[in-house]
Amino acid sequence: QVQPVESGGGLVQAGGSLRLSCAAPEQTFSIYDMAWYRQAPGKEREFVAVITWSGGATSYADSVKGRFTISKGDAKNTINLQMNSLKPEDTAIYYCKVRRSIFYTTYWGQGTQVTVSS
Repeated sequence: QVQPVESGGGLVQAGGSLRLSCAAPEQTFSIYDMAWYRQAPGKEREFVAVITWSGGATSYADSVKGRFTISKGDAKNTINLQMNSLKPEDTAIYYCKVRRSIFYTTYWGQGTQVTVSS
């Protein structure tokens, strides 16, 4: 079972920064991409950012472009999400998703809470 584990959430004031990390088990192979999604109270889960494993191409939701940066971590099978200029509307549970190239099987983490106060 591939269960990514998120870390780095917390409470921050508007305009501040947070860095989230996600780690998939080291034995995970054939990763196609890893992504961040978020879900605010009463809303559906939405895409935030993705990075492909081969080549490192990235893509972002319009709402976070220019403020968030997704990158591969130094440790194997890890990614980071650097979040700057945070806004109250960024408040949500942030989930990490791992997608493997075999049948595009996806795995979700348990999520980490990010709260931005105004």
